[in-house]
Amino acid sequence: MDNRSGPIVAVAQLNCVVGDLAGNAAKILQAATRAREAGADVVVTPELSLVGYPPEDLLLRPSLYIDARRELDALAKALSQFQGLFVLVGFPEMIDARRYNAVAVIEGGRVIGTYHKHDLPNYDVFDEQRYFTLDNRPFTFEVKGTRFGVNICEDTWFRYAPDASRAAGAEVLLVPNGSPFHMDKVHQRHDVMRENVTRAGLALVYANMVGGQDELVFDGGSFVLDPTGAVTLQMRSFEEDLGLVSFQGAMPLAKTLSVAGAPLEEQVYRALVLGVRDYLGKNRFKGAIIGLSGGVDSALTLAVAVDALGADKVRAVMMPSRYTADISLNDAGEMAKRVGVQYDEIAIAPMVEAFEAMLKPHFEGFKEDATEENIQARVRGTLLMALSNKTGRIVLTTGNKSEMATGYCTLYGDMAGGFAVIKDILKTLVYRVCVWRNATEAYALRDPIPERILTRAPSAELRFDQTDQDSLPPYEILDAIIKQYMEEDRSIDEVVALGFERALVERVVQLLRINEYKRRQAPVGIRVTHRAFGRDWRYPITNRYKE
Repeated sequence: MDNRSGPIVAVAQLNCVVGDLAGNAAKILQAATRAREAGADVVVTPELSLVGYPPEDLLLRPSLYIDARRELDALAKALSQFQGLFVLVGFPEMIDARRYNAVAVIEGGRVIGTYHKHDLPNYDVFDEQRYFTLDNRPFTFEVKGTRFGVNICEDTWFRYAPDASRAAGAEVLLVPNGSPFHMDKVHQRHDVMRENVTRAGLALVYANMVGGQDELVFDGGSFVLDPTGAVTLQMRSFEEDLGLVSFQGAMPLAKTLSVAGAPLEEQVYRALVLGVRDYLGKNRFKGAIIGLSGGVDSALTLAVAVDALGADKVRAVMMPSRYTADISLNDAGEMAKRVGVQYDEIAIAPMVEAFEAMLKPHFEGFKEDATEENIQARVRGTLLMALSNKTGRIVLTTGNKSEMATGYCTLYGDMAGGFAVIKDILKTLVYRVCVWRNATEAYALRDPIPERILTRAPSAELRFDQTDQDSLPPYEILDAIIKQYMEEDRSIDEVVALGFERALVERVVQLLRINEYKRRQAPVGIRVTHRAFGRDWRYPITNRYKE
């Protein structure tokens, strides 16, 4: 080990708000102040920390670059009180009409150097090639005898940029990140960083963003690897954090850690809570309204909302029809009582009957079908949206990924609302997450979901004695097919080869295909898998291709 006494690096895991330049600058300054008080020499903030990530088409506005530079210069001036402190700040930079994803290194009240991102991701939720120009120039700087290089997020998922930094003399790579969450991603990040960074003998400081941004959730989980690939610092997930690591030469001196990772159900639940809290908080909604049915989907949505916002900001509305079972009414009321939210019952039978009476002459000659069922769902959607308009609270929809995939949902009915909390969670996972939530002691409210909700057969209750399996395959089979075909991009033949009946696979794929028009009109919702409907899934509605 090198015997030089080296610098202390602080990792500022921040929850930035897209477009709030002044607010983000204040957050960076506060983190730098805390870091300096703790003895830090270098502070690393997340990718595009000054403007938030991802800014999307805000990056096409020339004024954003002017305002970002003005705010960056003001931040540099404010940081001048900390002589000898090097602060890495992500910002968008425009030079000669070319736009760059940049990191400024600030010291002594000025920007001493800037690094531009080399590898611009253009897959899954990313479309940085739409906005930015790549740059292949490394940037390094020295602090107390240790030479640091700078990369940005995607740069380290390939070998070119880390190797270029190494060739330029870097011993430690500082990497601001805007890496969104999907299940078990923390281990994937470690593996990729070992493959592309530490294999070249570089230590790594990985500073990830935390917080919700529309459908994306950033989980934090920042970390430090020594040149052998060992984890020497692992920061908290799903919350802001400030981590410190001392270097001796290129070697981080923190204790080597074993990172086991949280169960998938815990990861998902915490992502949902953070996503709801930030979507409502950052967009200044007064609270949430949920249509409570007595079923598992609305139960999970209600538990998440209460944990995210507090019971005083959540209102549950039960809207029984003539098909609603007493057990549903009882379970909905029991859960509302357990979590302590305002609970109302509005019977929809009079409204449904009025619609049916008005439509009767126009339906003459037609058999009763799903049309009548959908009227019930749309009455409920109308009531929820009216309450939302009047109170300023957003409606949280309760549809899951299995329903979104197959179209087992009603446009302008149960799909009506502003934010779809569990739209990326398959039904089988909904149950698993509910069981985890009832068993955990991580939240003040214990056992929020009545056991009967988790054990009874799921039903939309739009006709007598209805269950979901009247219309859909068993969820264990349906979810497995959706996962293989939609999430893993396997062909029909490949899914069949895994042991599924061909006719069933073709039926599910057909449902997936013909319901694209519904999903395109669904509200945004939280992404927890690597392949979610929305930004990940961009299939044409008008489409005659069949596999």
